[in-house]
Amino acid sequence: MTAFINIILTFTILFSGIASQLDFILYPEKYNAVSIDISSIPSPIEEAKFDGFVQLTDVRMHYMIFGNGEKPLILIHGNSGSVKSLMEVAKYLANYYTVYLPESRCHGQSSDPGVISYELMAKDLKEFIEQLGLKKPLIMGHSDGGINAIQFAADYPDIPGAIISCGANSHPKAFKLYFPLGVTVRNIFKPDKLNDMMLILPDFTPEYLEKITCPSYIVSGQFDIMWISDTVYLHENIKGSDMAIIKGADHSSYMSRNGKQACALAKAWFDKVGM
Repeated sequence: MTAFINIILTFTILFSGIASQLDFILYPEKYNAVSIDISSIPSPIEEAKFDGFVQLTDVRMHYMIFGNGEKPLILIHGNSGSVKSLMEVAKYLANYYTVYLPESRCHGQSSDPGVISYELMAKDLKEFIEQLGLKKPLIMGHSDGGINAIQFAADYPDIPGAIISCGANSHPKAFKLYFPLGVTVRNIFKPDKLNDMMLILPDFTPEYLEKITCPSYIVSGQFDIMWISDTVYLHENIKGSDMAIIKGADHSSYMSRNGKQACALAKAWFDKVGM
């Protein structure tokens, strides 16, 4: 009986994935399916303007700065990432903005206070912005960084000028089955609080997402680790938000693995909303 149930479950998941992709292919306008044009993006600015630390209440946070643009833009890396994860993105965006590249608590060279959650990381980001005196910063996050951007915009709606959330999920149940399964297996052999967080958080309800008031762009890849329907859910519950599904992209192909695409994506949308 157990084997039969597992077979049914497997076929159900496969069918759901195929059905989702067919709907995307047949009705791309429904998902605002886009390709990214990188033809007008200039060469990256290679040299960092700053590389150091700032002391927050609970965390000694490492960060870098690139560029001298009028508007501040904060890039937030994903789970287990560091400044290296989005450094290429920062170097391209530095042509247009002053780009801040912090490392979240328990990541990279930032200190580890022993606990982590998206709520705590949002608090850290608030303190980071206050310490540096940034006014209405633009925020772009990838993966866990995309979740952080949403959490921050909901918890502190008066602070961000606009957010771009790339590859975020609203709840662990929104992942395609292979991803949490892989995280769970890794956690068995090497327990990690970063893995624990992904398996239990976030839990973005419609009521919580309604708190977001800044311009918001919800983005994911066609072949991302969460279902496309979850990107739609986030978009539909963040009032006035825009959405895009990147054609042919996976979770990281247009972000941490291609800074030029990430730059083009961000610049086009920030220009569109007057940021």
